[in-house]
Amino acid sequence: MGNVTIIVLVRIEPSLHTTMYFFISVLSILEIMFVSVTVPRLLSNLITANNIISFNGCFTQMYIFDSLGVTECYLLVVMAFDRHLAINKPLHYPAIMTHAFSIELAVLPWIMGFAIILVPAIITARLEFCGPNRIEHFFCDLAPLQNLSCSDPFISIICTSISAIFIDVFPLIIIIGLYANIIMTVLKIKSEEGKQKAFSTCTSHLIVTSLLYGTVMIVYIKPKGSHYDKYLAFMYTAFTPMINPFIYTFRNRDVKKVFRNSINRLIKQR
Repeated sequence: MGNVTIIVLVRIEPSLHTTMYFFISVLSILEIMFVSVTVPRLLSNLITANNIISFNGCFTQMYIFDSLGVTECYLLVVMAFDRHLAINKPLHYPAIMTHAFSIELAVLPWIMGFAIILVPAIITARLEFCGPNRIEHFFCDLAPLQNLSCSDPFISIICTSISAIFIDVFPLIIIIGLYANIIMTVLKIKSEEGKQKAFSTCTSHLIVTSLLYGTVMIVYIKPKGSHYDKYLAFMYTAFTPMINPFIYTFRNRDVKKVFRNSINRLIKQR
């Protein structure tokens, strides 16, 4: 509901028809899809106690989930680039970040996300699975499926590790570089009010990025096999997407103002 609210507000409110809020609405759409891949199935398993998933269904869930995860990583890069351009080149920003260019930037992460995961997903699906067939997780992911294989998953693991560089490390390095440049620019502003105004548009994005990468790095960098992997995975599969709309809402004056005005209009109409 939080993500849907953001999408509706950005759509109907003219003051939010800017590139920054366009990317935020795209992120909200992505979050809805991201959660929908795993949580409904998890709830179904808990309610019906039917923990069976087909082979094709399992790999479909894995591919879509991982692809959307990569898409989010690169969409956060796009959003960091947008803020970098707005703060470092404010006069050139409207000419560079046109509507057509912003749409292209929004589409690019989706293409990269579904392309990067395709190779490790195919290689993992071609492994031999002859038992046991119990996945020690609440959704299908690359590592748990590789652990179930009765053939040697070495090639699949190597391919997954190489992909992880482009999935986690590469986007994070770009984001850190962009924000290092933003901070240097903001520090050159003489007035404290100017510094606060310039950096206020970045804080929400920084918090969302930190929450995502913080939990993902813990799960995928530390040694595998921990009993807590499932709980940590739940953080970035369900908890983080749930609180992201509140981060953007409660830390953003424009969104709070529009939200209050919308509520007041509804009250007056009644």
